[in-house]
Amino acid sequence: MHIESVLTKFKNHHPTILGSDEFSKFSILLPLLKINNETHILFEVRSEQLRRQPGEICFPGGRQDESDETEMSTAIRETSEELGISEHLITDVVPMDFVVSPFGMVIYPFIGVITEPDVINPNSSEVGEVFTVPLSYLLATEPKMYNINVKLEPEQDFPFGLIVGGENYQWQNRTIKEYFYFYNDKVIWGLTAKILHYFIENLKNKEEGFPSSP
Repeated sequence: MHIESVLTKFKNHHPTILGSDEFSKFSILLPLLKINNETHILFEVRSEQLRRQPGEICFPGGRQDESDETEMSTAIRETSEELGISEHLITDVVPMDFVVSPFGMVIYPFIGVITEPDVINPNSSEVGEVFTVPLSYLLATEPKMYNINVKLEPEQDFPFGLIVGGENYQWQNRTIKEYFYFYNDKVIWGLTAKILHYFIENLKNKEEGFPSSP
């Protein structure tokens, strides 16, 4: 194949994450609402009847459907379905940085405003309960942070003889930061806390936009 043919093949290519075609894609919404003239963030407690992560705290959201035109569409649709509100009550939706999970997922977080929180009627098949936390509390409260060390272990049939160092190859292990926020009897951790921490830290940042990462 000639060089010109190679360059033509990639000339109009739009970069994405390598291997992302095989990733599961999810969108979530960090919902802002006003209670007694104060800004709050809404959280869900997942139904105990769900097979995956029952009883854990999360933001509204879910897997992208083929019918969803954009990642934002997914976040709005899922929030509408889970909170039992019309989509037009979810306004001012803006994106944050997306998250690439080491477990083959891409999560697209958005911020949005729920204009009429009094009409929220959670879908009981997915949501056990909802609660809100004042934004002022989160801005004034530092989360606890713990590390999870991830160790790489090749399978027994891994071809050590094909790599330099063989069985003594120095694999690079990884440390994952886990944040924990506490509010009354609720514990917010995992991906939800990671996105929340990113959001809060960037609110504290005097620079415009969302330049930093968690």
